Amino acid sequence: MDLRQLRYFVAVARERNFTRAADILHIAQPPLSRQIQLLEEELGVALLTRKSRPVRLTEAGRLFYEQAMQVLGRVEQMREATRRVGLNQNSVLSIGFVASTLYGGLPSLVRKLRQHAPELDIQLLEMVSVQQIPALKEGRIDIGFGRLRHSDPNVVGIVLREERLAVAIPLGTPLAQDQSPLPVSALASQKVIVYPKEPRPGYADQVLNLLHSYDVRPSEVHEVREIQTALGLVAAEAGVCVVPSSARQLRSDVHYRMIEGERATSPVILNHRVGDNSRYIVMIKQLIEEMYAEDPPWLGIEHNLPIRPSL
Repeated sequence: MDLRQLRYFVAVARERNFTRAADILHIAQPPLSRQIQLLEEELGVALLTRKSRPVRLTEAGRLFYEQAMQVLGRVEQMREATRRVGLNQNSVLSIGFVASTLYGGLPSLVRKLRQHAPELDIQLLEMVSVQQIPALKEGRIDIGFGRLRHSDPNVVGIVLREERLAVAIPLGTPLAQDQSPLPVSALASQKVIVYPKEPRPGYADQVLNLLHSYDVRPSEVHEVREIQTALGLVAAEAGVCVVPSSARQLRSDVHYRMIEGERATSPVILNHRVGDNSRYIVMIKQLIEEMYAEDPPWLGIEHNLPIRPSL
């Protein structure tokens, strides 16, 4: 197994088509197919179901794809970091983040970090919560902002805030006729759109677990890949969607109502490697404390439970 085979497999897995993957890789299709076949023979399992159109990944193929992406990402990061050190260029800090944190404090934090450490090359990598833990341990990111609690002994997880949840509702529907907070029970028999579809566990499971804890059964659960798609479907009257409060600014063509109860929250969690007390990690924690002391609008009681992080 070599890196070339990993790149070949990732291309096929992304495109779900050997012909398109071969075009992207600038090679003929027969040698591409042969390399994937050799990879499967070495592993002793099928990675792809070739009879379907488009080509589908097997369970083993999905696992191998995730691992291959991590390996190739780590190789690319190693290449860039080595080049920068050799050329005496800026230090690199890689930050993983879930998309919804862009509507809270992450942009302000990054601006402050650029002001206090102009020599730093900050890389922002969108990454769902469950992907951040292995990315930290493998050195692909230095710090992460996610929404999933974990018990990994090698990663410190600090809850920065408990953000309240809201329901995005199609305009003109009965639930959209009111501004008051909505009980979770009101979602019974509704078509509920959740995201991300994968990987799991993730924010989608937080929403489904909240419904389950109130014994609320939707009429249908529709899984999509990202929040923008979910809210677009709400606007198209395909269902309702539970989102973090700060994401209410995303679309104005849907109606938002907060959800009642202190259990209806999603944490924002700062993750970093155990024992990593580098000056940039320390600086980020100090900047977060300064931001919280400023009490910005996104931190208000309307959006969050009244807690402060212990940094």
